Amino acid sequence: MANEIDMTEEEKIQYIVVKIGSEQYGIDISYVDNIVRMQKITRVPKAPSYYPGIINLRGEVVPVMSAHLKMGLGDDVETNKSRIIILKLEQQGLVGMVVDEVKEVITLGESEIDRSAQNSKNRDSTYINGIGKNGDDLISIFEINAIVDEVAVS
Repeated sequence: MANEIDMTEEEKIQYIVVKIGSEQYGIDISYVDNIVRMQKITRVPKAPSYYPGIINLRGEVVPVMSAHLKMGLGDDVETNKSRIIILKLEQQGLVGMVVDEVKEVITLGESEIDRSAQNSKNRDSTYINGIGKNGDDLISIFEINAIVDEVAVS
């Protein structure tokens, strides 16, 4: 009987909900390696403007990008809630992404995500692969590979 339930139940994915500006975004937890407090970011010459530099994470050099700048939302405003999400990607290895706040971890099934949002002509729609519904909140689900594809690890 347990097998019957497993077959009919939709696959659910956990997302870390982060705040960037006034909006909430979901990051598939399978990409998240770590969440660290803001720390000194060392500037790298000739790096893209949305790439403030690198950090030293337990002896490993990790490039850090600004989600604000990448999506055209203005400059980062660092507060005591600001965090660097360390993402683990197949191609790039570790990449940090500065966010304004880490809110919570939620679990969404495919039926709770509207994929039609990715067809909109919004400037950051290429970085979004759907809109999740968590109670009354709408959470834009990041397409992680699209948002960090240009970060050069050098």
